[in-house]
Amino acid sequence: MLSKGREKRTTGDNLLLAGTTATAAGMTNVISVIAFFAFTSNVTGHVAIFAEEIVKGHWHQVFVVFIWLFLFLFGAFLSNYLITSVAKKGTYFSHSVPVLLEIIVLLAIAIYGHQYYQETLRETEFMIAGLLFCMGLQNGMVSTISGGIVKTTHVTGLFTDLGAEISQWLHPSTTNTKVLKDRLYLRFAILGFYIFGGLIGGKAFLSFDFQALYLVCVILLFVAYYDLTMVITRKTIRKIKRPSYEMQEQN
Repeated sequence: MLSKGREKRTTGDNLLLAGTTATAAGMTNVISVIAFFAFTSNVTGHVAIFAEEIVKGHWHQVFVVFIWLFLFLFGAFLSNYLITSVAKKGTYFSHSVPVLLEIIVLLAIAIYGHQYYQETLRETEFMIAGLLFCMGLQNGMVSTISGGIVKTTHVTGLFTDLGAEISQWLHPSTTNTKVLKDRLYLRFAILGFYIFGGLIGGKAFLSFDFQALYLVCVILLFVAYYDLTMVITRKTIRKIKRPSYEMQEQN
């Protein structure tokens, strides 16, 4: 999932990345809705709230929502920046850094929410901010890795793409349908896993409160670990082959 750059990725690579991260996003969003009555996997509603609070003159709320919007944006910015900055250390390493950072932040929110959260307004605002930052990180990561093909934290753009691509697929003038079919498989996979994640996240939160975020972390750990053994194996093989190659040159 993480060991290939955008040029070498297959439909299967993108499907696996989309399915796992869409599940994590769906879980996080529903947990946030149940706990805080706030969406955190997208900022469409927050932009409307931002405008509403400006009109009403509620400047504290304006500031809070602005910070939320900024943190989602900053998460996407930081994800791309980290991937680009450490790209020379290897594709897998650079792609896994945002995932590990997201896991750390989600763990902190899960621990605080389960052990210390008193349901005050200030705490709620900070925890929503943290979840929005995580979703910005995740969306920026999958978008950067896939070259913009995969976005898993919101479904508004997904439905737009689905409508356009179904139209193209059904249109009589369309000849090359293979690419369209692959894209449709990807869109429906994202939608299905997002809904699945929402169902699992909602059930888990009602049973275990903020500990449900631990399950999100497990899914993200799977994303990070999936290619790790393959990367280690390749490096080990290269180290074994290098001395043999050097000995052949000496002979």
